[in-house]
Amino acid sequence: MLINPEAAREAGTDRAAEMLHAALVDQIVEGVLLPGDALNEQALAARFGVSRTPVREALQRLVIAGIAERGPRRSLRVRRLDYAALGDLFEAHGEVEALCAQYAALRMTALERRLLAECVEEGEDAAARNDVAAYTRLNAQFHGMLLQGAHNAALQEISGNLNLRTAPYRQAQFRQTERLHASQTEHRRVLQAVLEENPRAAREAMLDHMTAVSSNVTRMLRRG
Repeated sequence: MLINPEAAREAGTDRAAEMLHAALVDQIVEGVLLPGDALNEQALAARFGVSRTPVREALQRLVIAGIAERGPRRSLRVRRLDYAALGDLFEAHGEVEALCAQYAALRMTALERRLLAECVEEGEDAAARNDVAAYTRLNAQFHGMLLQGAHNAALQEISGNLNLRTAPYRQAQFRQTERLHASQTEHRRVLQAVLEENPRAAREAMLDHMTAVSSNVTRMLRRG
């Protein structure tokens, strides 16, 4: 998300904080800000051309959501999780995503299923071109469509929080092209189950997909 510094300056404190928070979240989701990266209040205020008050509020929201954490001398950084905590997070996220896929197989409209299929087709093309940026966007779109297709507001809220907390780690995996192609294969399995209106197969396919994501991220962190 791009933010207009002039618009941020002209907005009230609360609105400016919302704009800054959204911009920072997008940068974390897109992998611009990585786990361990510093979130310097003064530097962000200068960058966006606003006072430090809305920046402070935006950063506090990230802390409350578990996305940012305090470092030495009260500094802030994008939260870096240990393996056990990350495993717990992915386990919970996998179960919620699987439940969304299960309900999506039952509840998606014909139009929603067609759009999901088109998204997977676009992902096929992006994977063939090894276009990491495009595939990252389409991956988020694919999961978002299943979440919407589950037609369950409570699940949307829970999944949104878990998605935000795991996003920096999940997006990093696509720097490995072999994982990009494997992810696309897993997406096709989920899509097939949804199109066949098979909730059990959709749930199992999504669980397998999320388990593969978690295992790959853990391997990356151990190597890094």
